[in-house]
Amino acid sequence: MARTRCPPLPLLLHLLLFAAAAAAADPAPPSPTPWPERFHAVMFTNLTNYSDASTGPPLRITDLYYDWPRRRNLNLVRHQLSADPLYDVEWNNGTSFYFDSRSCRVERFPVGVLPPWWLSGGGARYLGRRVTGGIDCHVWGKAGFIVYYEEAATGRPVRWNFIDVTGIQQFVMRFEPGVALEDDAQWQAPAYCFPDDDEEEEEEEGKSNDPASSSSSSEEFGDELEVAIRLLRNLAEAAATS
Repeated sequence: MARTRCPPLPLLLHLLLFAAAAAAADPAPPSPTPWPERFHAVMFTNLTNYSDASTGPPLRITDLYYDWPRRRNLNLVRHQLSADPLYDVEWNNGTSFYFDSRSCRVERFPVGVLPPWWLSGGGARYLGRRVTGGIDCHVWGKAGFIVYYEEAATGRPVRWNFIDVTGIQQFVMRFEPGVALEDDAQWQAPAYCFPDDDEEEEEEEGKSNDPASSSSSSEEFGDELEVAIRLLRNLAEAAATS
């Protein structure tokens, strides 16, 4: 009976070393870090060179309060030297209220608030590591119109860019996981967001956020925030949950 010959030991060792080197040279790409269920972020947006993105002041600071357990999201936008902030209050039934001290507009979307796994749940393409603002980041693209930067060392969001005619870029200046906005008055849409209801119904509907009784103001804010929210909501269609 013929004996099976084994490869010479040096050749076998060489093959094992080659396989190990190949595996080390091509590691699996990292996965995006899911968002915390609650957080506060301060974001800076500069639209000076992006006239298609906004008809309003190009410099603005946004306080983002994300509250997934209560299925709500608040963007509090402050334009440069403006004492009248713009509120964008979003609810998981797809209704968003955009208001300042004088006017209100109501929008309804087919999806609700982005879930924490909107990026990590699938569909994101890893683009590699890049340095932005001196911060080493992992970078992902999704759906062909957003590029998302995450700090490699901590998983914190750093910035996101929208790949469209607006060229919107938002930079995260501060990120505070676990911080919630507990003041319900900040989430409450004002009475003039409900011009077709009487005063008592307006108060109740504002608290329950029933889109059937909400009507939209004709005034347009012309703000880049609306565009960003529309794009993010499109991303959420595959991952949205109730």
